[in-house]
Amino acid sequence: MTTVSDAPALTFERTLNPTPATAAQRDEVLANPGFGIHFSDHMVAIDWTIEAGWHDARLQPYGPLQFDPGSAVLHYGQEVFEGLKAYRHDDGSIWTFRPEKNAQRLQRSARRLALPELPVDDFLASLKQIVAVDAAWVPPGEDGSLYLRPFMIANETFLGVRAAHTVAYYVIASPAGPYFSGGVTPVSIWLSTEYSRAGRGGTGAAKCGGNYAASLLPQEEALQNGCSQVLFLDAETGQHVDELGGMNVFFVVGGDTLVTPATSGSILEGVTRDSVIQLAKDRGLTVEERDITLDEWRDGVDSGRITEVFACGTAAVITPIAQVKSRDFVIGAPDAVAGEITMSLRKELTDIQHGRAEDRHGWLYRLDA
Repeated sequence: MTTVSDAPALTFERTLNPTPATAAQRDEVLANPGFGIHFSDHMVAIDWTIEAGWHDARLQPYGPLQFDPGSAVLHYGQEVFEGLKAYRHDDGSIWTFRPEKNAQRLQRSARRLALPELPVDDFLASLKQIVAVDAAWVPPGEDGSLYLRPFMIANETFLGVRAAHTVAYYVIASPAGPYFSGGVTPVSIWLSTEYSRAGRGGTGAAKCGGNYAASLLPQEEALQNGCSQVLFLDAETGQHVDELGGMNVFFVVGGDTLVTPATSGSILEGVTRDSVIQLAKDRGLTVEERDITLDEWRDGVDSGRITEVFACGTAAVITPIAQVKSRDFVIGAPDAVAGEITMSLRKELTDIQHGRAEDRHGWLYRLDA
């Protein structure tokens, strides 16, 4: 289990929502929560200024934020965010998964976007604050979770092009059901040849809204071509696999090797990605973090050397990939079945998260204690 220092630097003030959802309203949402549609009764906020640093930590009712039209985030996109889940275990306790990794990544993202770095302990405390009052919003059942969305924005009213001197950090929570309502089945993905996700020296390794905004147009192109996700290549050569719009990608080679693109600065260092690598090593698989080209993918599938392909991320955990499509070619087949290694890794990971398997690496962190 994850451990941190005994106490965060900040003290949180609490103002409870005077009109929270009724039990009946909440139960109706939890019966079919979807993803990112409904929100719990409270949120966390922490302010930062260049003069005072982090201060005024508070839990408050969930509700609209008020911004000046000149607020910097609206004009220059200076913001970063994270995503992680809270799980209810069979004994009723509530846990999350490797949250210190999300805290550290938020710090790296903030550094890249010229935002202040929130201490890890304060990040973890912010998660515990919202779960302490909104624990009833954690869905029951085998695959339910409460999705936690920490985010940081520049909210200084100033149109000059420089790092903001006033910043706000928030945490909101949204109940989520199974990502795959009909079960986990292989998906088709679309290869974007016209657009790049990130370039060398850019913000590819940061979890910031601009990266996702840039993926929306090619994502629309993917949907128009019958694909559920878009795949990007590296911006320099246009030959190496980069990542999907919101997930990392893995290849099972020769039945005993896992290959994934190296995090060279343009690829997000996914927490799920890192966990999959560790679990693969635990079971004796060779793991290679290196460049992989489209030609290697095509030749590997044709020869049978590449036996499985999957993507991974917080929301979907692990998604098997059947084929990649482009305007000029297709790799794989639409009727491909989910691979044994893909599905066994997925089961092992979700079993750890939900408390159904041993937490050998101390990845779980309790939020309701």
